[in-house]
Formats: sequence, C-alpha cells, structure tokens
Amino acid sequence: MLGNISLGRFYPADSLLHRLDPRSKILSAIVMMVLIFMSQSLWIMLILALITFLFIGLSKVPLKTVLSGLKPMIFILVFAFTINVFTVDGDPLLKLGPLTISDQGLLTALRMASRLALLIMNTTLFLTLTTTPIHVADAMESLLNPLRRIGFPAHEMAMMMSIALRFVPTLLEETDKIMKAQSSRGADYDTGGLITKARGLVSVLIPLFVSAFKRAEDLAVAMEARCYRGGEGRTRLNVMAYKRRDIWFGAAMAVTAAVILAARYVTG
Repeated sequence: MLGNISLGRFYPADSLLHRLDPRSKILSAIVMMVLIFMSQSLWIMLILALITFLFIGLSKVPLKTVLSGLKPMIFILVFAFTINVFTVDGDPLLKLGPLTISDQGLLTALRMASRLALLIMNTTLFLTLTTTPIHVADAMESLLNPLRRIGFPAHEMAMMMSIALRFVPTLLEETDKIMKAQSSRGADYDTGGLITKARGLVSVLIPLFVSAFKRAEDLAVAMEARCYRGGEGRTRLNVMAYKRRDIWFGAAMAVTAAVILAARYVTG
C-alpha cells in the first residue's frame, strides 16, 4: 500500500543516528552518495552494503521500514537491471532467443541495481527516518548560509525542502484514499494495457492535484496569519551545535571514505 512507504516519514527512536547533529547526517549522506557513485567493483559495493546495514542497526529503525523506501523505485530498479543485462557486450552466458546475457552485462546490471538501492536506502535513512523535516530544513539553511553573501536564498530553499519532505507522506496517503474510493466506484487499475492503465490514472491525478493545491493554499494562509516574512531576523528555539559524537562519527566517515577510495584505486 502507498501508505506504508517510508519516504518522508520520521521514525522516532533513541539511537546514535537520531542524536547526531542534522548537519552531520546530511554531510554523511552526501559522502555515501559520492562513494556509491564512484564505486565500480562489486566487492566495494558489498562493503558499502555492509556499512549501510551497520547504519540501519545503529539507527534502531526496522529493516522492513527502510526497505519499504524502495517500493516507489522498484520499476526503475527492474528497468535499469533489464536494460543493462541485455545491452552491455561481453562473453555470452545465456541466450534467450535474439537476446543474449553476457558476463559484463550481468555485472553491470547488478552494479547499477545495487547502486540505486543503496543510494535510496542511505538517503532515506539519514534524511527522513532519523531526522525530522524541521531539523533537515535548519541543517540545510545552516550549511547554505555562507552562500547568502552572493545572494543565494538559503532560508527559502531550506523552507521549500522542508515543506516538500513534510507533504510527501501526506500526498501518498491522499493518493491511496483516492485510489480506494475510485476502486469502490468500479475503477480498475490492474487490468488492461499500458494505455488503459494510463487513462485510469487520470481519475486519480485530477483529484490529487486539486487536493495538493488546496493544501498549498491552506498552508500559505496559515503562514501569512502567523506573520511569516522570510528568514530575516528569525531566531531559533533549539540552536544546533556539534558535539563529541558528531566529531567521532565524522572522523569514522572520513576514514571509511579514505579506505574505500584507496581500495578503488588498488582494484583499478
């Protein structure tokens, strides 16, 4: 069900990752993204997968909850795997009629699918499951503050990201309710061809867009009623500050990145 997707949902727990400074988690997520994109060897991808599961254990978030973040991307994962496994040249391993599966195609497909899965899992774990949208916005604004000297709207950008993260689960729940309501009226989203299914989704998209604009209007009115005028002169109830655990966690991430980059250089 759409309502079970973990994207944008905060999972409350008392763990090391929950207690870390949000800026440390954003920087750690960026480091993991870079390492995942730079890794070419399946051995290094396996190491990154073990590190990811170590983070999941440290976060005390159930594995099922983390894996549910992959549900919206299953089609893309399967599509990327299929395209790579049949289009990359190499020594033939298996022939399926006019299609050929090569050793390099299989390795490339596994690497691409693993890369996308690890990227989604790490991003979901650091930025949504263990960090509230408010803390993500505050951390993004703090990290982007140096760019304000050149006119970059750091506060407005952080506010937009916070609102987007906050309303992802709300819109998913709204989509689920609309689909159930339309199904009770006889709509069928499981049978028929691609064009038939696309036409059926129109009955979901139109009320979903109407609901989204209504929520956006209500939010704008509420912010204006509370005299919101941007980030100028605003103060914070909780001031972020790096602690010793953030320093140790950052050092561990730096050592991990150095080891993986060295392994990548050694393996060519």
